[in-house]
Amino acid sequence: MAHNSAIDDKTWPPEKVAADLNGIDEKHPDHQGPVDPESLEGETGPLETAEDIVTHVIAVDDDPSLSPWTFRMFFVGVGLSVFGGVLQEIMYFKPQVVYVSVMFLTVLAQALGTALSQLIPRKGAIGRFLNPFPWNRKEHTAAVLMASAASVSALSTEALSVQELWYGGYPSTAAGVFITLSSQLIGYGAAGMMRSVLLYPTKMLYPANLPITTVMETLHKPKAETAKRFKVFWIIFVAIFCWEWFPEYMFPILSAVSIFCLADQNNAVFTNLFGGSQGNEGMGFLNICFDWNYIAGFGSPLWMPLQTLTNSFIGYLGGIILSMGLYYSNIWRGMDFPFMSQLLYDGSSNSTNYVPYNETLIMNADFTINTDAVDTVGVPYLTATYVNYLVTTNASLTATLVHMLLWNYDDVSKAWSWITLDKLKSLLKPSTYCFWKSTGARTEAEKEAIRQDPTIDPHYRLMVDYHEVPSSWYFVVFVLSIIVGLVCLYVMKSTLPWWGFIIGTLLLIVLIIFFGAQSAITGFTVNMQPVMQMLAGYMFPGKPLANMYFTTYTYNGLSQGILLLRDLKLAQQNKLSPRATFTTQMVGCVIGALLNYVMMISIVKNQAPLLKSAEGSNVWSGAQVQQFNTLAIAWAIAPKMFSIGARYQWVTAAYLVGFLAPLPFYIMHKFVFPRQRIWSYLNTSIILWYLGELFVGLNASITSYYILGAFGQFYLRRYRPQWFVKWNYLVSAALDGGTQVMIFIATFAVFGGSGKAVPFPEWAGNHPNNLDYCNFAVQMYDDSRKQ
Repeated sequence: MAHNSAIDDKTWPPEKVAADLNGIDEKHPDHQGPVDPESLEGETGPLETAEDIVTHVIAVDDDPSLSPWTFRMFFVGVGLSVFGGVLQEIMYFKPQVVYVSVMFLTVLAQALGTALSQLIPRKGAIGRFLNPFPWNRKEHTAAVLMASAASVSALSTEALSVQELWYGGYPSTAAGVFITLSSQLIGYGAAGMMRSVLLYPTKMLYPANLPITTVMETLHKPKAETAKRFKVFWIIFVAIFCWEWFPEYMFPILSAVSIFCLADQNNAVFTNLFGGSQGNEGMGFLNICFDWNYIAGFGSPLWMPLQTLTNSFIGYLGGIILSMGLYYSNIWRGMDFPFMSQLLYDGSSNSTNYVPYNETLIMNADFTINTDAVDTVGVPYLTATYVNYLVTTNASLTATLVHMLLWNYDDVSKAWSWITLDKLKSLLKPSTYCFWKSTGARTEAEKEAIRQDPTIDPHYRLMVDYHEVPSSWYFVVFVLSIIVGLVCLYVMKSTLPWWGFIIGTLLLIVLIIFFGAQSAITGFTVNMQPVMQMLAGYMFPGKPLANMYFTTYTYNGLSQGILLLRDLKLAQQNKLSPRATFTTQMVGCVIGALLNYVMMISIVKNQAPLLKSAEGSNVWSGAQVQQFNTLAIAWAIAPKMFSIGARYQWVTAAYLVGFLAPLPFYIMHKFVFPRQRIWSYLNTSIILWYLGELFVGLNASITSYYILGAFGQFYLRRYRPQWFVKWNYLVSAALDGGTQVMIFIATFAVFGGSGKAVPFPEWAGNHPNNLDYCNFAVQMYDDSRKQ
């Protein structure tokens, strides 16, 4: 039903007003309310489009009477923001990084909110203020969004800690605080202005949110409607919590079962191809993994769209062939260095002795690069698999731009379609910038236009009566971040020139259009950090500090913007009003940034010797900051390493390869075989990135990842759509939640997060440093790092 007046979600009406979007389901034209998964048994056809997903998996309904504006929401939200911001920064300096996930925060927020609702008396004025009504879905969503915005580790704290450890000390405290705040918020401002392009359309799905929203719905719908789903969720949650203790702690061979390595434990080729239980061991081909923590470490295969899974699988298989071919063909002297490593190596290395590159020999006293010293010492070498990663990542960047322009032009062109003469003239009017006068209220004509627009997400159409957040609010955040960033970078002598900062800001705006759309549609996001560091290397040669701060405002800004959009979609699916969303995200981001900075100062002050050492300890490690510094130095001499004619010229030439890659597929689709779907189904940007995916990490889980993804997104979605709607995302959420709670507890109980590790006794199923029994020369690699 439509409402004639704007809804003020600060009030709590005495009676419930339900708002359902009528006629939203084309497959059920007589249906006048939300699609109930319990009623779909036996009648749901295959889910083909994004609208099929968002109208069948998530109920299209709203209760405007539910208010998120409670003391309880702020108490839970701020509390979890402090917890998440502190914990994430601490974990950044740990040997084993554990990420605070949205699912983990969702489970914690529900437990805390429900407890407060049941324990605080509702008698008297104070009781009604603290606990006015039962804990509701919108409070829950708001608290989770606040905590999610805080639970990141700001990339600026990496740059600042590197500056303290290797570049002569911190800038002033004020500069450090404000550069952290501005670098975290600049992406929020840029992404917020793109909501009409990257948030409102149905096609902008953000598939990672579907399990979260499914859980929210299951937890807050009347128990009579979701009793079975509620029960199944908690059964799977508890079961996976108990099971994960085996592959993670007691029986870790279950995380990497390699029949080939068990059959031949002395074959180096088998190790490179089939090994994958340890970092930089091998590609994990045909391994079977029974550890959900590894399988879903970067996203559950149960929610990843089938097209993304298919393209990534093609790239994965091609990447194995490419990496093995490069290494065993000894391209770039590949066999003189480890099969997998991210370090820089000296040219004196050989197949039995890997010599790390000594960066201190090429540094001036002011921490710029001495090009004469580089000529004397020699240009460093990289492993063949790492060069392959850089080549395919760069190719994926330009392929993404071309692919989105060819196949999704109508979607991304909205980002610049507003540029008309009248709009440009309005930018010259002072009234345009009076953000405090913008209310976000819509006229009835504007509301009706949104309701009648078939491209708009049904969940957003249901929310048109809520006051929207004006784009001018996000514009103010964006401009203030730019001003603060410029001032801080100048005061702290970052060596990043003002024009470089401006170029980075413009680049952020352009990239967020293309990569934000790609993430929203496919669930896949290219890691842009090496690309940004390479661009900085060419723009600011010999200036590693400038490289790091340029990356902070571009790559980190892009990541923050995509996270903001993902969480905005989560708020939209749970019908949290735009103003509540804006408030909670900004509060959470500021809390997280401040606590990131405070914790970084404390950790670096007390653990500096360990953070600078190669080995670290079982409690603290500087591996992340060391890698950031190493890459900054490497890219600072980029012209000598990556220019056309240099040793790794294909890293630069890859931009042209990526630009050309989508064109043959588009020509075949458009002009040669327009009826063949295969040409539009193949996404070269995803394929190219996955060609270089296997350069690092624990890779034993990838086979299991694709098997489970095919089961959920192909078999269930196509042949058992009613099961898919009812169980796919719920099961994924339960597996994620139980696993992440277990990992959090184990980190502090037995994995050394509290200061003392408690290793499980060694036995056949727990073979330390060689879990899958592959012939991995750990000692040789470790010793080489110490030389």
